[in-house]
Amino acid sequence: MHTRTTTASTSVIAVVAALAALLALTGCSSKSGDRPPTAPSGASAPAPAPSSAPATQGGGAGFEGPRPQDQNLLAWTGDPNDAGHVTAQSAAGVGGRITLVRIVLREQITWSNIWLGLAGIDPNAQLSHCYLGVYDAEGRLAAATADISPQLMTDAIAKPLPLAKPFTAAPGTYFIALLLNGNWATNGLTLKSTGAGISVNAGLTPPKLRYSTVLTGQTSLPATLNLADQSTSTINTGWASQWYGVS
Repeated sequence: MHTRTTTASTSVIAVVAALAALLALTGCSSKSGDRPPTAPSGASAPAPAPSSAPATQGGGAGFEGPRPQDQNLLAWTGDPNDAGHVTAQSAAGVGGRITLVRIVLREQITWSNIWLGLAGIDPNAQLSHCYLGVYDAEGRLAAATADISPQLMTDAIAKPLPLAKPFTAAPGTYFIALLLNGNWATNGLTLKSTGAGISVNAGLTPPKLRYSTVLTGQTSLPATLNLADQSTSTINTGWASQWYGVS
């Protein structure tokens, strides 16, 4: 009996040793490249790749707001769809006074026309010496229309008013000038504009106001303006912020 017990114990020990050796061999056969690398302690995940989607307006993916080119224009003071306000002023209030609306060009263009949104007409108005023009950032007159009095008496629509001499406008800041003279019913002759009111000049001071007036008693657009004289006294009564387009 003693001999058989010793033999059985020896057999069990041998089997256990063989299993241990097999397990050790299996573990050693795994290569480090077969296991995914472990990030070192404290390492952060890589930043996501920047999106290749274009910048958008309005928050919608791939959305771009209306552009002048969508309507066969070269530039505008704003989307005409937002020019739902009607601005009016008496002849005593703006007659002979030059109203300026700032516009910024992002690329060079040939400027041939100024589009004006005529909201209403006064068939009994007596108009003369009415003009539109373009001044550069230094206050120099770049171009002007002929007298637009006849066009202000008919067809209350957006209409192009040609400059007497088209010009090449480099990128930069310009001011569209409006001069009215004559007599008209205050709420008869009206123009399309935005409804921003006095907030349109937020953060700005002369000579860079978006909407302003200069001079009085004018019957034509002078060759130069002192833009440092921009005033908001008339603007703050509800006049200006007229909509303009460029072609």
